[in-house]
Amino acid sequence: QVQLAESGGGLVQAGGSLKLSCAASGSIFSFKNMGWYRQTSDKRELVASMTAGGATNYAASVKGRFTVSKSIGANTMYLQMNNLKPEDTGTYLCSGALGSINVWGQGTQVTVSS
Repeated sequence: QVQLAESGGGLVQAGGSLKLSCAASGSIFSFKNMGWYRQTSDKRELVASMTAGGATNYAASVKGRFTVSKSIGANTMYLQMNNLKPEDTGTYLCSGALGSINVWGQGTQVTVSS
């Protein structure tokens, strides 16, 4: 089964930028839809998603600041995060739909200081 692994998290000041990566162990073509989620102590929310065809969707809280993209050749999905805010802090997980199964990565921590 294809696995996903996130990287690129870290500590950044408010207003800064980070680029997260979600590397697939196999072909990223295998996934019908993929998304980035933010996990905090009380909830997990979808912040950005991309269909196999490349259509994107964003949570209202990140629209205009975050950009999701993918590289077929690198089998990797990315999340470019600009103008970060303290409320963006959390563990970011990527997920992909393989048929009826959702595959999850382990997550990467993003901490934004004020």
